[in-house]
Order: sequence, then structure tokens, then C-alpha cells
Amino acid sequence: MIYLILFVFNETSTKAMINYKHLHYFWVVAREGGISRASERLHLTPQTISGQLGLLEKQLGAPLFKRVGRNLELTETGRLVLGYADEIFSLGGELEQMLRQLPDERPLLFKVGVVDVVPKSIAYRLLAPALQLSEPVRIVCREGSVDTLLAELAVHRVDLVIADQPIPPTLNVRGFNHALGDCGISFLATPQLAASLKGAFPRSLDGAPLLMPGESTVMRGRLEQWLSDQHVCPRIVGEFDDSALMKAFGQTGAGIFIAPTAIVGEVCRQYDVVAVGDTEAVREDFFAISVERKISHPAVAAITETAREWLVRDTAQREAQG
Repeated sequence: MIYLILFVFNETSTKAMINYKHLHYFWVVAREGGISRASERLHLTPQTISGQLGLLEKQLGAPLFKRVGRNLELTETGRLVLGYADEIFSLGGELEQMLRQLPDERPLLFKVGVVDVVPKSIAYRLLAPALQLSEPVRIVCREGSVDTLLAELAVHRVDLVIADQPIPPTLNVRGFNHALGDCGISFLATPQLAASLKGAFPRSLDGAPLLMPGESTVMRGRLEQWLSDQHVCPRIVGEFDDSALMKAFGQTGAGIFIAPTAIVGEVCRQYDVVAVGDTEAVREDFFAISVERKISHPAVAAITETAREWLVRDTAQREAQG
């Protein structure tokens, strides 16, 4: 088992460190619901397990279980310790499974989290350079909220998080923000909806149906401020945290939606929509967040270098055309 590696490490560790063998016994007892069933799984006597639990409780300075009738229940400390034990042994299980599944010529594993508000086309463009490295790379992509993915980054379940914002100050997560670049936004609609708009952009947005990013997104506040500055008041018909879902609604003609100007051509072709206007005053930012200050993972280095060149080049081309 993978945890045996941790046991060997513990034998040479300082006295203050947790004994992972004792922690594993506690974890099994908590998961099996009692010492008797845990002893059957671990092939140890109940007395041995009880003794090891006692040593762990002595080291932690607090009881982990309390007896209720004939059953054991976790104390508050026990529930806290169990949460950390779940993370530790879940990661150990993932490592063991990964090592068994990899072939002899093992590709470089690259685990990346993509925040759900980042458009899929942007995510693909950002990640594509990792597949062009000279050594084979296996990408594992996970999508979720910025809070969830940063939590996974903190326990090394992902190597990198692609986000539309730096680490929020409200999150107690140690990490480093690597700015990839930024671009303006475009307003898109079906040809039928676009033809029904009155006046020149941005006045054409006044009273028009608009699909907005969700309130939890960075873009929401920036877009609302810009609309206020332009003295236009669209009719908000939908709010979406997921950019792909917003585009799907926009494709049906439900309302006008926004997309990064850097990928407006791709979005128009994919969703059969047209641009009704754009602005450079509202910027969409893109960040790579890692636990390293200095990037060493070759896939991460390829992503950050290519993204900066792409977004800077795209902005320069649009400024020249304007």
C-alpha cells in the first residue's frame, strides 16, 4: 500500500510529527464504524488498534472518539482529523492507481483546473501548447468554481488553475498568480436578433435582451459599470456562471451575450451568431495560478509563454486595425 512509504518516513521523523500509521488506523476505524470491523480489515487485534488510537490521541492532545452506548462516535476533533485523513489517503490511493495504470514509457502528467467562467475556446488555446512539447504529455482537465479548484491546487490535485482572476483575497490559499494577458469583449447575437436592434452600438443595447455573467463572476461588475457609463439599460433575461451555457442560450436567440474579442471569430462560426459591437474598455483577464513562484513544469511554462504572445499579438492587431 502507498501509505507504507509514509510509515517509513515517520520512523525517522521528529517526535512532533504525526505518526501516519496511527492516523491510518484511526481513518479505518472511522470509516468502518468501529474497532472490531477495522481489526478484520487491517488483520490486527482490537487491542492493538485501541492501543495505537490511544497513542494518536495522546500525541494530538484530544480524544478522537466518544462512546455512545455500544457505539463509537467522532468528537469535534475527530471529525476535523478525519477530513485531513480523507485527503491524505485519497491522494495516496490516486498515486497508487496512477502508477499501476501508466505504461513503461510514462507520459508527463499535467493536471489542470479550468474555472467554469473561462470560455472553452480560450481554455483550449491556452492548453494546446502543452500537447506540442517534445516529450509526450497526458492532460487531465477538471472544471469547477475558482474556490473548488484552488482548494484542489492547495492539496496538489491539480498542477495549475486557469482563471479569469487572481487568487481572491478572501481565500486562504497559498499560490502565485501568473498573468497571461487580457482582451476586450464583444457582444454577439443571432442574425435575427441583431437585425431587430435599433440605433448604433452601444445605444442599440438599450432595452435589448441581454444574457449576463453570474453575480459571482469578475466580469459581472465590470460589465454593469460599463453599461452604466454608457447610459444604456438592457433587459437582463438570464444570468450564467458557466460561459458555455450562456452561449448555448444565446445561440437560440434568447438574448445578446458577451465573449472575449480574442475568440469572437470562432464563437461566431461555432454558434452561428454575429457581432453587434465590441469594447476595449471592459477587459477580460486570464491568469495561470500555481503553487510555484518560479514555474518549473514544462507544460505550464509552454502555456504561459504562448498565451502571453497570443493575447499581446491579438491586442496589437486590433489596435492597428482600429
